Amino acid sequence: MEFKERLREQVDIVRVVGEYVRLRRAGQRYSGLCPFHNEKTPSFSVSPEHQYFRCFGCDAKGDVFKFVMMIEGLTFFEALKKLADQNGIALPKQSFASDDETRLKASLYEMHEIAVEHFRSNLAGPNGAAARAYLAKRGVSQAVVEQFGLGLADGSGRMLLRILEKRGIKPEHLEESGLVGKRDDGSLYDRFRNRLMFPIQNESGKAIAFGGRALDPEDKAKYLNSPETKIYRKSNVLYNLHRAKESAMRLDRIVLVEGYMDVIGAWQAGVTEVVASCGTALTSEQIRAMKRHSLNLHLNFDPDAAGNKASERSIKLLLDENIKVRVVELEGGLDPDEYCQQHGADAYRERIVKAKAYFYWLADRARAKFNMREPQGRIDAFQSLVPAIQELSDKLARDSYANDLASYLAVEPGLVREHFRKLAVDRVERAPAPKVDPANATDRILLPLLVNDRDARVQLADQLRDLPVLRQLSTAAIFETLLAMHDASETVSFNTLHERLAPQHQESLAVIVLDSGASSPTLEDGMACIEALRRAHREVAARELKTRIKAAEREGRIQEAIELTQQLSHIR
Repeated sequence: MEFKERLREQVDIVRVVGEYVRLRRAGQRYSGLCPFHNEKTPSFSVSPEHQYFRCFGCDAKGDVFKFVMMIEGLTFFEALKKLADQNGIALPKQSFASDDETRLKASLYEMHEIAVEHFRSNLAGPNGAAARAYLAKRGVSQAVVEQFGLGLADGSGRMLLRILEKRGIKPEHLEESGLVGKRDDGSLYDRFRNRLMFPIQNESGKAIAFGGRALDPEDKAKYLNSPETKIYRKSNVLYNLHRAKESAMRLDRIVLVEGYMDVIGAWQAGVTEVVASCGTALTSEQIRAMKRHSLNLHLNFDPDAAGNKASERSIKLLLDENIKVRVVELEGGLDPDEYCQQHGADAYRERIVKAKAYFYWLADRARAKFNMREPQGRIDAFQSLVPAIQELSDKLARDSYANDLASYLAVEPGLVREHFRKLAVDRVERAPAPKVDPANATDRILLPLLVNDRDARVQLADQLRDLPVLRQLSTAAIFETLLAMHDASETVSFNTLHERLAPQHQESLAVIVLDSGASSPTLEDGMACIEALRRAHREVAARELKTRIKAAEREGRIQEAIELTQQLSHIR
């Protein structure tokens, strides 16, 4: 057996997928929101029995290797190595890493690990006194410094470069890393100098980039982030997600803040479900990453004008994805890190718990803007909220929020209904066209039974071969391949059969077996299906005989008609 097959048998796909997707049991399968496209209702399915995943929305599908490749953007070898390492399974001595891209990515990961250790050593050493004093002033404990891998880029400009060169890193890989810059004369230098360093990890916890905060007040760029590389796409990454996702799933809540220090401040306060975007406006990819772990988001951006604008931009994207948004308000114009320092961890956690649902937060802003003592002021306040309500795609949600907010603002419900009759044009909510199911009821019973139950396969195989009608099914190629593997005493499983089929038949097999329902078919069910196929064969033969009998009678071939009638009687 190949190493790939042995590893696949030892790795539980549900556990692997469950690290990235919030899964719920649905019969014999698990379901959740697809991590590969934005959706509001779960269409993503994982089969522990077949160690296979499939999204019935975007058609992403495959085994555990394919999932890790897609979710992490890895090559096959990288996914294989990652799963082997995570499960304590040694790779074979021969190297699979033969392509240039795999070698480049491996080199980039190695360089970032070297950089993490180098920066940490700098911070702990004699030259790190000023940076340590800064962290102490910001209230960052030594335990958190170590937990987050904080470090220091020294001011020399070539120390990390020399270390990487001594480790034998290729010059072309150095330039691809984002850790090194290149001057006009071709010489290389450290990109980060005299900065407090924040490692940025992917969802698996591997360092892929850095954020660097200037320690010199005269430095024009307060923060400097890594450029995008083969292993880092900032629009796809959320800072601290690899640490936060377990708490996010357990608490069914994510707290989104703006910066690295905000994450650390919230984390020290015990809010471990906290993440931040990496120096970019919130993107649909980042929202998708959060949705995999929870649909409840507490937004805690800085309370200044820029923070409010960022909140408004982000909230539209979040509401479109059916995320339930609450807005965390911190008095005194403080950001999360400052608030934790001044008011303490308990106070910050209380603000998280008491965060207002987005539309009520919006309504409070309207109340502060308009004269709520006058009827017209209350109506104006409500009308200012209508555009936000109208943007909701769900009609029931629009109506519910409109009525609740009208009551909250003391506006007459009749005026609300009249206003919506004039201004609101309900969106057409078209149900998606039903998919064509390639399998009939017989397929849905026989194929899962033959794939999963060896004893049933042994008892049914000979009877299936004697059924000419089997060749007329759209799934005939699947049955023929399965029976051929059985006759050759090959191992029959979902994955081995799937690999032997043409792409169009792989699609049919996945739909039939992975979406076959909660109950497992029995041998009795299989026998009933074979009998149904025999009846179908008899019906087809009877129709053909009737046609031939009528033709013989019309043409005066009486003896032939009599013989055909006897055959028809025998079939019946």
